[in-house]
Parts: sequence; C-alpha cells; structure tokens
Amino acid sequence: MRTDPELLALRRERVFLVLAGLFLGTLAMLNILGISRFIDLSFRLPLLGWQVPMVLAVGALPYPVTFLCTDLLSEFYGRRRTNEVVLVGLLVNVWVVAVLWLGGVLPGTEPAGQEGTGVFFEIRRLAFGAVAASMVAYLSAQLIDVQLFHMWKRLTKGRHLWLRNNGSTMVSQIVDTTAVILITHYYAHALPLDPSQPIGHQLAVFIASGYVFKLVVAALDTLPFYLGVAYLRDYLEIDPSQEY
Repeated sequence: MRTDPELLALRRERVFLVLAGLFLGTLAMLNILGISRFIDLSFRLPLLGWQVPMVLAVGALPYPVTFLCTDLLSEFYGRRRTNEVVLVGLLVNVWVVAVLWLGGVLPGTEPAGQEGTGVFFEIRRLAFGAVAASMVAYLSAQLIDVQLFHMWKRLTKGRHLWLRNNGSTMVSQIVDTTAVILITHYYAHALPLDPSQPIGHQLAVFIASGYVFKLVVAALDTLPFYLGVAYLRDYLEIDPSQEY
C-alpha cells in the first residue's frame, strides 16, 4: 500500500531538511572551532614499536559527518539538489566571515588601550584562517565527492553502496586535506610548527594525519550509510538505484 502523496512529499522534505541542516550546522561549527586547538592522537604500533604521529585540528573531528550527509543526499535526492546544498554551504562560510568581521569593526566595551584583544578577537583571527583554507578545499572536495559518487553509481548500476560511499570520500579527502593544510600554513600561518625542524616533513605529517583520520571515519560510516539507505528507501519510497 503506497503512502498518501502529500504525506510522502512532507516526509521527503523533512528528511532533506534534517540532512541539509546537519551538514550546514556542522560546517558553521567546524569553521568557528577550526584551528582553535590541535589535538595529539599519536600512538605506538604494538608489535613494531613504531611511533605514528597523529595531530589533528579540532575542526577535523566533525568534518566527516558532512560527507555522510552529502552521500545520503546524493543517494536519494540526486546530484542537482546535493550540489545546491554544497553551494549553500559556501554561503554559510561567507556569512560566518561577515559576522566575525562586523563584530570586530564595531565599537566594543574594552578599556582604552585594549581594543582588539580578548577571546573574541582570538577566535576571529583563527576562524579567518580556518575559513580561508576551508572555503577553497571544501568547495573543490565536496563537488568532487558528489561527482564521483554519481559516476560510481552509474558504473555499478546502483549496486555496491560501499564503493560509492567510501570511494568518493577517499578521493575527495586527498584534495580537501592537502588544500586545508597548505593554505592554513602558507596563508594563515596558523599551524603549530617547530621552526627548527624541516617544514616539509611537518606539513606531510599534518596532511597524512588528517587524511588517515578521515579514511578511518569514512570506513566506519559505511555501516550508518547502509542502515540509513535501508531505512530511508522504504520511508521515502525512493529507489536509490535510479538516477533522479
């Protein structure tokens, strides 16, 4: 028995709003937190005894959620609507920058001689660097992710969810991680680098750390992706093997 068309349309728009809202909210959060703190998740391999460096910006922690959202949007709502959400995400970045800029140029209540100091201005400085890096990396990586997702969907005729879910994210994250680290260093000068050590090696560690972290998370989100597709296929009454 098919669901009433009006109720079905409402369901589809609600799910779209939830996925798009989670995607855009995560973007706004990670651009503000961004490079405000770096966390050290380095570990030693048990048998070999090798020390594996793993240094991540705190903004990288929620970022893989955005790719799960775009994969689900691509699966059920198609390339055009997913690209629209990605472009709105770019506008969210611009909005964050605009509010931070406005908050910095308006007169404040700081005592004379302390203008431009305090928590807000530190967040503002770090967020400007994070947003400058993420805007370039985000737009290129997300659009690549959507294009690859649909390419593999066509090639596999809608089968092998794991391939388009992981494959598109893994390739796009090479672009994203490399761009974010290089722009953050050369434009924002915000990476905690040791000037006495070779810069190239340290940048490579940051890129590898971020990429490996995102690969692990991409692999772990395969199960939520399968579960989400299995549930939404019936709930939305959309056949994800078809292009819309």
